[in-house]
Amino acid sequence: MPRLDIETKERIRKLKYAELQDIVLKLSSKEKSVYDYVLTNYLDKEFGEQELFETTKADLEIIFRKRYKGFSEQLQIANMLAACIKRINEFTKISKNKTFEADLLLYILEIPFSLNTSMFGTCFTQFDTKVALIVKRLINVVTKKLHEDYKIEYEETINDYLQKLHRTSNHVDTVYNLPKAI
Repeated sequence: MPRLDIETKERIRKLKYAELQDIVLKLSSKEKSVYDYVLTNYLDKEFGEQELFETTKADLEIIFRKRYKGFSEQLQIANMLAACIKRINEFTKISKNKTFEADLLLYILEIPFSLNTSMFGTCFTQFDTKVALIVKRLINVVTKKLHEDYKIEYEETINDYLQKLHRTSNHVDTVYNLPKAI
């Protein structure tokens, strides 16, 4: 993202109201992220973030159903999780609501942890590493960016995920470095 110098900022401030409207309309029709930003921060301040959250969740559902390249099921799921994280990152650029971010991370973690635990600990460590990184991000959001009261809501699920990871994939450095519990 380019940094605006003082001269450019002054030139933008001198633009007429109608020109600014045209710019916003043009950008909103071309870029989904601009439209989402304008919607959540200006047009629908009350329900815009919730709507964006629901849209992101629906996009994740579509991502879940796609086929991904990979020699094994673990590699395919790892690629799917990477696509999910990319979509969640788009969401977090617009919405600063950390509760929604934590809920989306939990939502995508349901996929690998709903599978048989024999999926973990195989020679396909990309899968274990990807899941561990998502769990680590979830722990970071819950413990450092949310109020202490929210920790109670997520604690049991996160501890269950940590227990499964340590039991099956402790040989992977990313998993080994995770805490045993939060």
